Amino acid sequence: MERDRHLRNLIEANLRAFSVHSVSSDRRRAAAVAVAIVDEGHGADLPGLPRHVAWSTQAALILTRRSGELRDHAGQWALPGGRIEPGESAEQAAVREMVEEVALALDPGAVLGRLDDFVTRSGFVITPVVVWAGAARSMTPNLGEVQSIHRIPVSELLRADAPILDRVESSAHPVLRMPVGDSWIAAPTAAILYQFREVCIGGRHTRVAHFEQPAFAWK
Repeated sequence: MERDRHLRNLIEANLRAFSVHSVSSDRRRAAAVAVAIVDEGHGADLPGLPRHVAWSTQAALILTRRSGELRDHAGQWALPGGRIEPGESAEQAAVREMVEEVALALDPGAVLGRLDDFVTRSGFVITPVVVWAGAARSMTPNLGEVQSIHRIPVSELLRADAPILDRVESSAHPVLRMPVGDSWIAAPTAAILYQFREVCIGGRHTRVAHFEQPAFAWK
């Protein structure tokens, strides 16, 4: 569709203009996540927004709820992703994890670019890889890792009450949360979503690595 082509071109252009901050890591602690854009989500046009933002409200991102059986971060919101295996690039790992977690196979040409690495309190260096996921009509959760799959409209990231910044006594920086429906998503996932909004949709070179994570994400 014409709208999808314009949106993809916008995101690719904004990512090309963005200077990514990378963090050196022990490869055993390196991970990649897929920020996967679905070309036909459930958003609705929002009156008064610039035309390119109105296109973006028709798109969605793929998020999952992690399985309650997992040892780490059970039940939390997440982007599809996992450890980068020896010999893999972050892009290869993100595409592989899309297959393993939600049974969605993407061509290497689906990769649009990267966002900043984010160092988690649990010791991982996460590389967010932005990918175009197409219609993604058929996805199946790997129940060993994923409890459920969700299409989150990009319009949710554009809400006036996003992001939510919570001051905490133990850090000089606030915890960042992104509201979704009547709930919210916390950093590190929320920080990546916020940077996607700022860089890919807004064309603003916003950094997020300094934002704090809630205590439950530290383990």
